[in-house]
Amino acid sequence: QEQFVESGGSLVQPGGSLKLSCTASPRAFNSDAVGWYRQVPDKQRELVAVAMNSGGTHYLESVKGRFSISRDNAKNTMYLQMNALKPEDSAVYYCNALGSGGRGVLPWGQGTQVTVSS
Repeated sequence: QEQFVESGGSLVQPGGSLKLSCTASPRAFNSDAVGWYRQVPDKQRELVAVAMNSGGTHYLESVKGRFSISRDNAKNTMYLQMNALKPEDSAVYYCNALGSGGRGVLPWGQGTQVTVSS
């Protein structure tokens, strides 16, 4: 089954940095738009950042200037560099190809836990 696999989550102090990685099969990664999502318990999953094949990027307002998304199509890998982390960034982070309305296209992976706490 096609699926994205996330890694890199950890416990980090407020103000710290973390870099998440995400890999997928060539077919799964061959999407015009891929993105990072995050979810906390009892809340809907939200789209955090998008990387287009054209090179364009889009960000959730609350992470603009702190997070940076990139994709390496040759390696079927996507990254999320997170700087100046805040406690409210704590969540399970997922990646996926984007479909209609920004919804994930493939079955969700296990995600990677990011916890920002002192």
